[in-house]
Amino acid sequence: MTSDALSLAVLVLVLLAGAAAGTAAWRLWRSRRDFGSEAERASYTILHAASQAGRSLRAGLDPEGATKAVRHLRSMIGSPALALTDESRLLAWDGAGAAHASAVMALAAKTLAQGRTRVAGPDEVDCQAVGCREPECRLHSAVVAPVRAGSRVVGTVVAFAQDAGAGLVRATGELADWVATQAELAELDRSRTLLMEAEVRALRAQISPHFIYNSLNAIASYILTDPQRARELVVEFADFTRYSFRRHGDFTTLAEELRSIDRYLLLERARFGERLQVSLRIAPEVLGTAIPFLSLQPLVENAVRHGLEAREGVGHIQITAEDTPHEALVRVEDDGAGMDPERVREVLAGRAGGDHVGLRNVDARLRQVYGDDHGLVVETAPGEGTLITLRIPKSQPGHEVGPPLD
Repeated sequence: MTSDALSLAVLVLVLLAGAAAGTAAWRLWRSRRDFGSEAERASYTILHAASQAGRSLRAGLDPEGATKAVRHLRSMIGSPALALTDESRLLAWDGAGAAHASAVMALAAKTLAQGRTRVAGPDEVDCQAVGCREPECRLHSAVVAPVRAGSRVVGTVVAFAQDAGAGLVRATGELADWVATQAELAELDRSRTLLMEAEVRALRAQISPHFIYNSLNAIASYILTDPQRARELVVEFADFTRYSFRRHGDFTTLAEELRSIDRYLLLERARFGERLQVSLRIAPEVLGTAIPFLSLQPLVENAVRHGLEAREGVGHIQITAEDTPHEALVRVEDDGAGMDPERVREVLAGRAGGDHVGLRNVDARLRQVYGDDHGLVVETAPGEGTLITLRIPKSQPGHEVGPPLD
């Protein structure tokens, strides 16, 4: 190789090395710019771990959620091993020295009974006793902290270490309090679900005595005069009650709810005849929108019972559903007797009983599911009819819609 060629090769190597060093330096600068200081990166790591663990504990202290959460929880306090228990069993273990998992419930027993954080020393965390074969096992002590839900101890967090100092005791206690908060939130979710189920049962109970009695009477009136009509009404009645009393799912689609309302109105028209006039204007784009089960039917029943029955002559009910960028806008309007606005406020606030339990229950469920700004909007006055508006978000992740009825 000539001296000129050699010089050129050396120059190329120098340039390549410089480019590589420049790239590495740029990446280092970029990472520092994106993640900030060491303290900021540490904060991000802890918050990310807490977010991941919180998602896993959404259903409370159960084996599946605990198994997913325990790795993130251990990273939050940096202990060699961490265990989660409920009141009677080990839920999850993460870290070194897995043989020690067999002794966790024995370590947790006093904390579960007394509700106090305690430190277990080498005599309790005994490698030989649990058959730990790791030659350099660091699990010589453990901090056991209670997880409380109200006044009850519902589980423990057990953090293992070589030497459990005051810092680990405080960190484990704080971690147990954080887990307790997740458990309480899960309990609130369960309570909310039970409340919604109770309110649906109340709506079903409201349907039963009034509507069923009148429908059966209407069907009976056709048995001799129009048997074919009677048979058709029996089928519609069966389909309506099957939908109303089904047990699967807290949500349905707007299309299914409207189909049930059509059956309801068909049965009511058998009773009222031409006195009941109904019009629908439904945007097809919103038919697949998820909606809490039995959200519309009680409002239509309210329009029939308290609008049409309370007045003479023909009554009109209009049901509309409009498509907006983020919501389905549903309205139920009647030209019936109307109500005193103050009375409506008392009903929606839960301060009035009587025949409007359906209105109150629907409003409460909408607020529970979507927030207070999605409650019913009721516009009414004596003698002026009633307009009820619902705003249903079109995007509802996590809401399981029950299967359509055949």
